[in-house]
Amino acid sequence: MNKIGVLTSGGDSPSMNAAIRSVTRYAIYKGLTVEGIQRGYEGLIHGESLALNRRSVGGIIHRGGTHLRTSRSEEFMTKEGRLKGYNWLVQNHIDALVVIGGNGSMKGAEKLSEMGLPTVTIPGTIDNDMAGTQYTLGYDTAVNTVLEAVNRIRDTAVSHDRVAIIEVMGRHAGFIALESGLSCGAEIVLIPEKKMSMEEVSHHLEASHKQWKKNSIIITAEGAVSGAEVLQYMKAHHPEMNPSLTVLGYLQRGGAPSARDAKMASLFGQKAVEYLLSGGTGAVVGLIHDNIVATPYEEAGQFQFGIDENEYELVHALGM
Repeated sequence: MNKIGVLTSGGDSPSMNAAIRSVTRYAIYKGLTVEGIQRGYEGLIHGESLALNRRSVGGIIHRGGTHLRTSRSEEFMTKEGRLKGYNWLVQNHIDALVVIGGNGSMKGAEKLSEMGLPTVTIPGTIDNDMAGTQYTLGYDTAVNTVLEAVNRIRDTAVSHDRVAIIEVMGRHAGFIALESGLSCGAEIVLIPEKKMSMEEVSHHLEASHKQWKKNSIIITAEGAVSGAEVLQYMKAHHPEMNPSLTVLGYLQRGGAPSARDAKMASLFGQKAVEYLLSGGTGAVVGLIHDNIVATPYEEAGQFQFGIDENEYELVHALGM
């Protein structure tokens, strides 16, 4: 193996740049050359790339977003599109590819691996919902961003005796909502994995406010119930609680990575390069029971990690 490619795909997440830096510098340290593919799989299809060296990835470890930029490619979802990308890699003497991204990005990498090109996926998504790992890059930063925002919103909720509803990302997984909710002392957390009716929300708040509580925080993951729906219900049934809504949106994806994310990106990048140099042909790098491992794509589905049931029960027990 002489040359590897690296790309970022799908939604951006904090510490993607730290992972690009790690893959590039560790590969060079091991005697490889590195090609950075721009705009994800879409850029791969159209041959958009640049040579990476130690200096070209300098000063990016602390930056949000992705130095290589990203996109979602409809064309790469087709056999013809994947063949274009594969042929470009072969024609440019790229022996293996490192993909940094979420579930969709990993599926694309697996397809290339099946076509004969070794690939390894570094999990990069704030949702923390990928197979083969208990931790994805960007998750810790997103939780800390939410926590800071909620603490600021709480100041206003306390000042005005109101219920503050905060909508966070998480279409299919409630990790961000649950961890930030437990960390900030939210009264209620709504997540896709656990259904809670608006009537249950109402009863919980009523019980809480009977104990002389004048303000509350509700955190809802977008995939559980929209903040707008919660707000509408609260205004109709509890206007005296003076409800308000804040949708954090893309705020959660941006900004410098946390110390943990930057560190894990460096370690994941090292593992990805070592995996390829050892002759690996297709795997996702991840953290499983405090060990950084490379799990073959076909086995990754055996390692699915859901929310912590105890944490879910605890956040509501403590929030009364």
